[in-house]
Amino acid sequence: MVSLGLGSLGLIAIISLFMGAVVTIQTVAAIDSPLIPLYTVGFATRQSFILELAPTVMCLILSGKIGSNIASEIGTMRISEQIDALEIMGVNSASYLIFPKIIAALFTIPMIIIYSMFLGILGGWIVGAYSNNLTIDEYLYGIRWNFNMFHITYAMIKTLFFAFIITSIPAYHGYFTRGGSLEIGVSSTKSVVYSSISILIINYILTQLLLI
Repeated sequence: MVSLGLGSLGLIAIISLFMGAVVTIQTVAAIDSPLIPLYTVGFATRQSFILELAPTVMCLILSGKIGSNIASEIGTMRISEQIDALEIMGVNSASYLIFPKIIAALFTIPMIIIYSMFLGILGGWIVGAYSNNLTIDEYLYGIRWNFNMFHITYAMIKTLFFAFIITSIPAYHGYFTRGGSLEIGVSSTKSVVYSSISILIINYILTQLLLI
């Protein structure tokens, strides 16, 4: 949990803050009609982060960081015959090496995504505080306006699926690595590519099932 979760907090914090600020600035710039109230900026930032940016984009980033780490770690253990040594001692190497990573990700990644949602909205609030075109009160009203708690539930359901993908696919590629150090890099690259594609496909399926 420490290696998968705490090691990613700094990266997620920086990305979330700046993405929240950019979404807010872009939304303010896109509103060129006096008929559109400015509190829609806070509403758009909130919806963007809760529904898509935090659960999907951050998990895509985590698939690159965490996934490549898992694939490289297990792949190195495979080619250095550490996994063979575990099996000779009668240890179920797959459950010993992979299962704890999956359980840790299912606990930590949802907390990271909630953390990302908060920081993304905070980044927008900081921009609103120093912007001449938007007031803090308008932004905060937009955050509270027409809030649907199910959107948080939807994001957490997606995150649990993504957490499983982020750990299981890289672990599979690392576990079945054959060859030398060059093949570890190949397995790491494949794990990130396949994890990202799987996340996008599952994201579409879950959105179709849960929101429509």
